[in-house]
Amino acid sequence: MGQAKTAPRVVLACGEVRTSLLPALQALDSRAAAQLLGLRADERVLLSERPNLYGRSPDTLTGVDCPLPSANGARVRAVGTVAARAALTEGRLLQTSAYFTMPATGPDHRQPWGHYLVRPGVVEPFGKLPHEAVAAGVLNGGRHGDLDVGLIADGLHTRLLRHPLLDHRPPLRSRPTRLRWVALPAEPGAGPSIERFTLAEDELRTVRLRVPEGTPGEGLAGLCDDLALHDWLLTTVVRILDGIRLGAGAGAAGAPPARQRPRQRPGAGEELPAVVRALRPAVDHLLHLWMPRARVAQELAPLWDALEERPGFTRQWQTLVQRIRDQLTLHAIPSPHRETDMGP
Repeated sequence: MGQAKTAPRVVLACGEVRTSLLPALQALDSRAAAQLLGLRADERVLLSERPNLYGRSPDTLTGVDCPLPSANGARVRAVGTVAARAALTEGRLLQTSAYFTMPATGPDHRQPWGHYLVRPGVVEPFGKLPHEAVAAGVLNGGRHGDLDVGLIADGLHTRLLRHPLLDHRPPLRSRPTRLRWVALPAEPGAGPSIERFTLAEDELRTVRLRVPEGTPGEGLAGLCDDLALHDWLLTTVVRILDGIRLGAGAGAAGAPPARQRPRQRPGAGEELPAVVRALRPAVDHLLHLWMPRARVAQELAPLWDALEERPGFTRQWQTLVQRIRDQLTLHAIPSPHRETDMGP
């Protein structure tokens, strides 16, 4: 009997995440989340309530047979399956992601589909993989016709937005974001690291990682889902604050100053100040969602330390939360005490 072939080592993992506010006035409970995320009849939705309410769909597979993106123009054909899944956090934040891993080498010719189906989430190149060039090509976006995991994540996102559970009445205005990531092998004996985290145009973020050999692709996808979720929270809250004029008596951008508006008589039906109306949705629906590393694999959790050091994700979040609380406290003070004319 001949010796069994050793599987070539994985030298590249790639993926993309879409993150958005679920277009529904009310957050979905666990039962409704399971309905939304039930992508396959043969596998149940993963649900958990600690440390927060979270649901994740089973993986779905998309077969691909196309060229790979490449920064040096090389045309490398690859065949396999891309794994895609969706997640819902606290019934509010929807994420769809697609990802795959690639070995250093693949067969010289196309195999029957059964060969690829028993390797879920693995895309094999024809021959040797120029993994550095392909990683750069993925982050740059590739050319028309190249493998694009973002299209797969976007297709799943669009499919979920058509679900009849959604009334398309979100409690606040926001924009979706995209996070595109690649992971390459780290030096022998080195731990995981973030080489680069970039805020690009058109709501795009790119992340380049180095990870020890053997790091599962599913764990990397979970890490990048977590990064994408917290980046979306930061981005959205910054936009909420940027969209209003802060300060005593300030209102929404474009509104006249408080002293130019007619005073309303206090009462149960009195309209809330514009700043309070603008900030309240963030308090009601977003501030409690900040929970880095809640569902990140233990061996990858230290990667958050780099982001906490620079640019300082949690430090920035805490500053934003304090600004919101200060403004709400300020506008809780009765107007005569808040608006005092200083005489000469």
